[in-house]
Amino acid sequence: MMANITSPNVSLSSTTSSGLGTGNIIGITILVVAFVFGFPGNLFVVWTIMCRITRRSVTCLMVLNLSIADALLLLTAPLFMRFLAAGTWEFGPVVCKLIHYLGCVNMYASIFLICIMSLDRYVAVNWPVISQQLRTKKSMMKILLGLWSLAFLFALPMLFYRKDLQPYLNKGLTIYICMPYHPSSNHKIFQYLMESISGFFLPFILIVFCYTNVGRKLQDARFKKRQRTSRLILIIVVAFTVFWLPYHIVNMMLVSGILNNSTRILKAAQTMKPNVTAFAFLSSSINPILYVFAGSSFIRSAGVNFMAKLFVATNSDGSSRGFSRTTKISRNDSVEMTKIPDTNSIKDKTCGKLMLS
Repeated sequence: MMANITSPNVSLSSTTSSGLGTGNIIGITILVVAFVFGFPGNLFVVWTIMCRITRRSVTCLMVLNLSIADALLLLTAPLFMRFLAAGTWEFGPVVCKLIHYLGCVNMYASIFLICIMSLDRYVAVNWPVISQQLRTKKSMMKILLGLWSLAFLFALPMLFYRKDLQPYLNKGLTIYICMPYHPSSNHKIFQYLMESISGFFLPFILIVFCYTNVGRKLQDARFKKRQRTSRLILIIVVAFTVFWLPYHIVNMMLVSGILNNSTRILKAAQTMKPNVTAFAFLSSSINPILYVFAGSSFIRSAGVNFMAKLFVATNSDGSSRGFSRTTKISRNDSVEMTKIPDTNSIKDKTCGKLMLS
């Protein structure tokens, strides 16, 4: 994911002996914003789902895994901030390869999770009985294990296409950069095509298919109660698309430039790559902010539990058989979760327990 944040055209040309260059300042600013809002925000989502909700729907578990993936990625932000500030990579080749690999894992895990969310909506709306049968803890754990295994597997090329630290002379100083490395142009084409086709375009086609069908079904009055969950997932889909589409368009430009031997296209793509890469990094911090807006109507009544109330409301949309017995929305719009009267008892009884009906 962060392939070009540590490339020479980002750091060397923009860093001067008198201070940070414009490119470095912009990069640091984006990373600071992403980390300050995204890391605590994702931890809050994890805490809410683990400690404030007794029975978790498929949607809750997917959001939980998405937030964990984003929080882990955002832990790498301080390392990139330090690199942009210092102008040299100080953490060694192993860390360099590892954090780029984790960035790629996050990209695949995020899109795969969103795909599963969309498929879950599609099955729930079209085949409710089958959906109920599939929604078991055992099947969910198998799906999540397979999903994460695929994400780690698909991201492996990043380890091979990230060369060890290379020394460069910049104004008389030796600095170190973690460089992308491809033995030939064919390897570049393979990496960029694999990233964009398997990590965005094919999953996106599946997501569009699912939501086109779900959208038509939700026009039927019988499915109105399922709209809350579908809208929440749709918000996540749109946010992911907005932040990642430019990155994959630039990947396709790089492939086109290589195949057509076009210096103009390659130069334009290489110029845009650092910016769209940093922009994609923001995708890991946006979801908690979206949840705040989506659950803003619950803040006054639920306080710190407003996000739990939002997720509980998605549980009660009729998509999961067991939730209607353990969760209810009262007339004054307050939430009762297994009749636990206060937040302390909620924390004592639910934190760390993973349940799925």
